[in-house]
Amino acid sequence: MKIDDIKLIGVMGGGVMGGGIAQSCAAAGFRTLCRDISEELNEKTRTTVIEGRFGLRGAVERGKMTQQQMDAAVANLSFTTNIEDLRDADLIIEAVPENLDLKKNVFAELDKLVKPAAVFASNTSGFAISDLNKAVARKDKFIGMHWFSPAFVMKLVEIIHAPETSEETVKLIEDLAARMGKETVRVKDAPGAYGFIANRVYFAAVAEARKILQEGLATEDDINKAMRIGFNWPVGPLEMVAGARKGWQ
Repeated sequence: MKIDDIKLIGVMGGGVMGGGIAQSCAAAGFRTLCRDISEELNEKTRTTVIEGRFGLRGAVERGKMTQQQMDAAVANLSFTTNIEDLRDADLIIEAVPENLDLKKNVFAELDKLVKPAAVFASNTSGFAISDLNKAVARKDKFIGMHWFSPAFVMKLVEIIHAPETSEETVKLIEDLAARMGKETVRVKDAPGAYGFIANRVYFAAVAEARKILQEGLATEDDINKAMRIGFNWPVGPLEMVAGARKGWQ
């Protein structure tokens, strides 16, 4: 499959991540269908996509997109509670909670429903793709697509490929991310290697910063300041922890 073959993208799960991913797909010109388990959750996601802190209206106000582009994105985006509506999707991006059994059950159901040519991508931040793809027959069309929050704003997408993932699938997701204005890195799948690239480095930095703080070697402010000024980090490691709790990881 090539990027121009994508006529419909399905996003499984709304909320902060799923909504941001759906927003990015719709703004890039793709007809996008976001599926969540209730109309209430769908409406909450829709409101966040349009009116939220990192929503489309704010992008217009900041000069990042035009009103015409916003209107087109809103027109591209729809919501459903019925998984059957994803039957004709060319690409499914999964963004349900980080529960292995839940994700595998979702993919197993989709594998029976969605056309065989469709590609499946998981936004997992910690499960091995070779564990998730056990739930499907289309292992060559199964890949990790790890976004960062807020998805519409953050530029990085990690692409995690299992041994069974085809190069065609990797290239498709790279092209898709580029169409959305994202930068990508490729990561080999490694069972038990939690966090891929960015989160593994982040967790290591936070653990060491906490150790320095616990040993009384420096204050929290000075640890953060050292990394901001010494390494040109936009925020320090312990500031990142507070930010992640607020949803901007």
